[in-house]
Order: sequence, then structure tokens, then C-alpha cells
Amino acid sequence: MGFEEKFSLKGKVALVTGASYGIGFAIASAFAQAGATIVFNDLRQESIDKGMAAYKEKGIDAHGFVCDVTDEEQVKAMVAQIEKEIGVIDILVNNAGIIKRIPMIEMEAKDFRQVVDVDLNAPFIVSKAVIPSMIKKGGGKIINICSMMSEFGRETVSAYAAAKGGLKMLTKNIASEYGQYNIQCNGIGPGYIATPQTAPLRETQPDGSKHPFDQFILAKTPANRWGEPEDLQGPAVFLASEASDFVNGLILYVDGGIAAYIGKQPS
Repeated sequence: MGFEEKFSLKGKVALVTGASYGIGFAIASAFAQAGATIVFNDLRQESIDKGMAAYKEKGIDAHGFVCDVTDEEQVKAMVAQIEKEIGVIDILVNNAGIIKRIPMIEMEAKDFRQVVDVDLNAPFIVSKAVIPSMIKKGGGKIINICSMMSEFGRETVSAYAAAKGGLKMLTKNIASEYGQYNIQCNGIGPGYIATPQTAPLRETQPDGSKHPFDQFILAKTPANRWGEPEDLQGPAVFLASEASDFVNGLILYVDGGIAAYIGKQPS
């Protein structure tokens, strides 16, 4: 096999959860360029339709399914339908996630549970659903979208940090338990990424200054910029391809150097 072929995803079926837009869409688009068949889900048909239109605009023939990834029976049905109509899932990216920015003592337990349900329980449920067929086929790749909050704490994100810290350890445990079946499970920990959701945090203020959070992130990032969804494409293709067959249980932080940096000295 040639060197470039090690990074090919030709003939592979990739399920990227919550990939109708944003980071998931960028990763799925890269997989398609590398030769994979793309499958994604969302909660509503409206979101599926918008995602399908976006993929079509890029020349990608994707397959969308309405599915709540926190519902085990819905996930089982979706995976069975994918296997029947498209093929066994070779690559799973657990991308779907939510965040609720609420101070811990003001957060209701039901909100905490909802974040954990989507960000931690769902990756468990979807991974559990695809692993048996990966074993039968002789291997597979699972990529969990973790976070800087897998390592660090910050105000107002107690539920998110707890869930992503748990996802980091779920990643390591899947690698430990199923590595013997040629299944590699790794995580990607994005830094602060410029997406529509973070756009309000990057808006120029009325006086022409940067948003305080924007200033904070630039001061903490050696790259001196926000990441772009495209910055995650290369790492994702690597972890989905044969090039990473001996990489297992790793959390790859794509963060512009935040995790290595204590921050700028005050002037």
C-alpha cells in the first residue's frame, strides 16, 4: 500500500452524528473527499433537509436519518437501517452535543442530566450499537468529539465539563476493551472554533474593540486566532484512516496550543 493510500477512506461508510452543520459537517465533508460514504443524523427532518442541501451543494451524496441519539431504541433502528441500505458502519464520529452555560448553583438537575445525556450517554449508546458489526467485519474507527473541557474547568460549564471529561475516559475504555478486535477509539478535543454558535463572542463592540471573550481566547492561544472547522478535517481523516491503526485511546487536542500555554504576561 502506498503512503497516500493509508489516508484513503474509499469504500468506507462513515456515520457522523449531528453533522447537518458546523464541526460535524466539516468532518463529514473531509471524509467524503477522502472517499467515504457519509451518513448523518439530526433530531428533526427540517435539519436533515438543510444538511442534505448543504452536502449536495458541495457535490456530496450524503444520507440523512432522523434519530435522537439519546434514545437507544431509535439508535438501534437507525444503525440496522444503515447496515441494510448502505452498509456496515466502518467509521463513527460521536459529534452531536449541547452546552448550557449556567452557574452550577443556579443550574437545575434536569438541565445537568440533559447535557450529560447528549454529550456522554449518547456516545455510549451509538458506540455500543456499531461495535458488534465492527467486530464481525474485522475492525473499525470511533472518534469522539471531546473538548478542552475534557481537561480544564471554567465558569458556567459544570455539566459540559463533567460530560466531556467522562467522554475522554469512555474513549480510553473503548480503546482498552475493543482494541483486540482492531477497533481504534480516539478523541478530538477542539479548541475554540469559529462557528455560527460562537459568532456573538467574536463580534466587534460598538467602540471598535474586540469582545472581551474574544480578547481572552486570543490571549490564551499561541496561534493568536480562533480555529476554523476546517482545522479539524486533517486530524479527523487521520484518525479515521489506516494511517492511525496503531493509535488508540488518544485525545488529540486541536487547539492552537492552548493546552501548552499558561497565557500572556500582563503588560
